[in-house]
Amino acid sequence: MSNSALNSLPTVAILAGGLATRLRPMTETVPKSLLEVNGEPFAVHQLRLLQSQGIRRVVFCVGHLGELIQQTIGNGSALGLQVDYSFDGPVLLGTAGAIRNALPKLGDSFFVMYGDSYLPCDYAAIARQFEAAAVLGMMTVFRNEGKWDTSNVEFEAGGFEGGRILAYSKTERTPRMRYIDYGLGVFRAEAFQGLPVGKPCDLAKLYTDLLQRKQLAAFEVGERSYEIGRRAGVQETAE
Repeated sequence: MSNSALNSLPTVAILAGGLATRLRPMTETVPKSLLEVNGEPFAVHQLRLLQSQGIRRVVFCVGHLGELIQQTIGNGSALGLQVDYSFDGPVLLGTAGAIRNALPKLGDSFFVMYGDSYLPCDYAAIARQFEAAAVLGMMTVFRNEGKWDTSNVEFEAGGFEGGRILAYSKTERTPRMRYIDYGLGVFRAEAFQGLPVGKPCDLAKLYTDLLQRKQLAAFEVGERSYEIGRRAGVQETAE
């Protein structure tokens, strides 16, 4: 982690470039990040939470209707943040491809989260554990037991490092998967630099590759996440 991280937390990259097809027709003219939740765009709730956690800089990775997010949020000064934007361009780059494209704006180490997620966790503690782990990536996990969504992580808790991921897959589930990918990652830029420039790439595949290379640490989060990727999730988040 860079020396600047000793005084402030890493930049947060927010993945907000998807088409949000599950929420159509609501998202045909409004990007998911700007859907109204309790009278304000969802992105405002996200940014307010990040600012309260000590985050000072955010980069939105945008594609579909991304210019509307930029027009609404601006430079983030009204929320006590510095906000920048990285546009996919003519081809949607996927979750990892969008981060690869944004690397010049992200620094040596950075958080990654999704544009439809509200993640009330201890960002400073996660950053400290990531720095101590000395690996290329860290996944936050939550003991889900299949309750909030389909569990996709085998996690062994305990030890000096807080635990380790034994298996991770969104497609090949096992009965031992009692945890879920919480939705907040921390990475060193090096983890993305081998990806092809301008080509679609998936973050789940990158997580899998890092796990196989023993370059993926884990942090167990104690509080559930909220998301607006589904209509039911929008209502639940508002409550």
